[in-house]
Amino acid sequence: MTKLRALMLLLSAILLSACSTTPEQDSTRPQAWLKPGTLVTLPAPGITPTISQQQLLSAQVKGKTQSLMVLLNADNQQVMLAGLSPLGIRLFRLTYDQSGVKTEQSITLPELPPASQVLADIMLSYWPLAAWAPQLPKGWTLKDIDSRRELRDENNELIETIQYLTRDGSRQPVSIQHYRFGYVIAIQHLDNLS
Repeated sequence: MTKLRALMLLLSAILLSACSTTPEQDSTRPQAWLKPGTLVTLPAPGITPTISQQQLLSAQVKGKTQSLMVLLNADNQQVMLAGLSPLGIRLFRLTYDQSGVKTEQSITLPELPPASQVLADIMLSYWPLAAWAPQLPKGWTLKDIDSRRELRDENNELIETIQYLTRDGSRQPVSIQHYRFGYVIAIQHLDNLS
């Protein structure tokens, strides 16, 4: 009985010490893959000026095209992202604020990327370079060059390119090409909701 009790105490101590260890990443912030093997914590949710848009995303992956309608609302407190099928069926709703990410998955479609990956591409497109700089792994760069934004890894390999058009004085993304994951997303701005 004494050996069993000692073993139980040892296991309890190990479990308690594991629970008290503080993770390096902020657990309330979502993570997404920049390339296979490279996970990054996304920047804080707040952005100014406010973004309210309805977009049709058409993704080409491995020769197949999938479409997703996205309702994007972002302000200085939170990001709300809703994904709808082209027929208007809600697929997911994601809210990202200071308390973390809440995701409601209505329908799981295996060909669609996870909501956090869609959020990462949106944040890479809209959030300022200064918000991304501390989040990127050592040696990675995100730069604006003319009408595009380039994400490069520590070997200066091009990972992702975002193309922009300027409309009504604001810069809006129109395409995202991810070279390592092999997808291209065309962004059609259906309506400015603001």
